[in-house]
Amino acid sequence: MASFTSDGHLLAFDDSGANPQAKGRPLLLVHGFSSNRKENWRRVGWYDVLQRRGTRYVALDNRGHGESAKPHDPADYDRQSMAKDIFALADHLGIERFDLMGYSMGARLALGAALLDSGRIGNLILGGIGGRLFEPPRNEGAMAAAMEAADPSSISEPYLRSFRQFADEQGEDRLALAACSRGRGATIGREDLSGVRSSTLVVVGQRDTLAGGAQPLADAIPGARAVTLPGCDHFSAIAHAMYKASVFDFLDGWLE
Repeated sequence: MASFTSDGHLLAFDDSGANPQAKGRPLLLVHGFSSNRKENWRRVGWYDVLQRRGTRYVALDNRGHGESAKPHDPADYDRQSMAKDIFALADHLGIERFDLMGYSMGARLALGAALLDSGRIGNLILGGIGGRLFEPPRNEGAMAAAMEAADPSSISEPYLRSFRQFADEQGEDRLALAACSRGRGATIGREDLSGVRSSTLVVVGQRDTLAGGAQPLADAIPGARAVTLPGCDHFSAIAHAMYKASVFDFLDGWLE
């Protein structure tokens, strides 16, 4: 397992490796809540298609997930600190400029990184977040409670039960995930997004009620493009062939 230390936390990652024939900048991948780098990116084919394309990829296990450190204190999951882990990984590998793709929570972290950026992020791809980013959190604390529940069948809300079952299937540390859910930090408003300078793509499934529509988020980011994946919900979009095609068209400059 490759790893590095950021802010005192040992974090795991995969790196396809530097290749002089690689196409474009390295692409850093940031997974969603209760997932990990192998489930979010490798299992659903992203590693393979990026390898075939000739793109160097680097995929991080966020704090509290996968093979990375799993503290149980919500203070360790401040979103700005987690966004800085992305730059710490790039520094560890000696990567100055990179493209960045995140999904769901990973997209929120990627967006936070873009707001901190001083010119290192080229293209920014935000999957699984949309217009609901601007709405107040619903059922504050419910996700943490779902992770802490002794019996998953006691969770009445279907989407919370889905996240809990997914975490259990992945063998994740539920108490670390509960702490991560509580440690969200400052919210991002529409007015903040005018500061994003990266070329940005927003991709959301048509049936993704957790994210909301892609276009309202894209409208708030200067020059951003939006893609809606027909028939997809929050959990199925990440593996969709149209997602991959849209990302590659965007990186190649063909997406209008």
